[in-house]
Amino acid sequence: MTGIMASRLKLLLAAIGLAVLLQPALAEPPRAVVELFTSQGCSNCPPADALLVEYSRRPDIVALSFPVNYWDYLGWKDTLAHAEFTNRQKDYAHARSDRQVFTPQMIVNGKKSCIGSDRAQIEKAIQMTGKGRSTLPVDVAIAEQNGTVTVSITETGEVPHRNAEVWVLPVLRSQTVPIERGENKGRTVTYANVVRGLKRIGEWHGGPARFELPAETARRGGDGFVVLLQVEENDRPGMILGAAKSPGL
Repeated sequence: MTGIMASRLKLLLAAIGLAVLLQPALAEPPRAVVELFTSQGCSNCPPADALLVEYSRRPDIVALSFPVNYWDYLGWKDTLAHAEFTNRQKDYAHARSDRQVFTPQMIVNGKKSCIGSDRAQIEKAIQMTGKGRSTLPVDVAIAEQNGTVTVSITETGEVPHRNAEVWVLPVLRSQTVPIERGENKGRTVTYANVVRGLKRIGEWHGGPARFELPAETARRGGDGFVVLLQVEENDRPGMILGAAKSPGL
């Protein structure tokens, strides 16, 4: 091999190595979904909202804000709240049979209720509901091409349930709200991954599965979206088996 050819080969190998180093890391499969039920009218909620912002930055966590409307009578109508989110929180309470509905309340992996600002309690719930796993039990992947979102579900090992529903949740990545009246009068609060709706796109009965929907539908009302694979128990939300979030969340 001539000296020129050897030099060119070294440059090529160096370029390939640099390209590998510059490639973005693959998305980390989530180990937990945390849902914060919060309200702009709740004086105890801003610390929990700030904690959810932190969780939203973790690649191994799917963090969601669900603003509820039952504190609107206190003098400030929550600008992001929806009755559907209040109903979801109540359904969780009925599913757990504890009837505990409060703000700020964090639900971990569809099962464990925590005080939304109590980091230690939430981390413990992540460990408990994860049962020693490093990820959720079912793999969920999303891809978007030509205006269509494809959701792929892969069963890679033993799973606790083989019947679940597939949901798409449009979210706003970040929303800052100046609160003018009520218990938080004068405060400006930033909310992360604010859910704007829940759309059921199908059922899963074990094994590989694939679902498609328009990207516009997945993002409707938001600028990103989350997919949840969630068990339904007596028409109420239960254990979350898998989840995925769109790029940027």
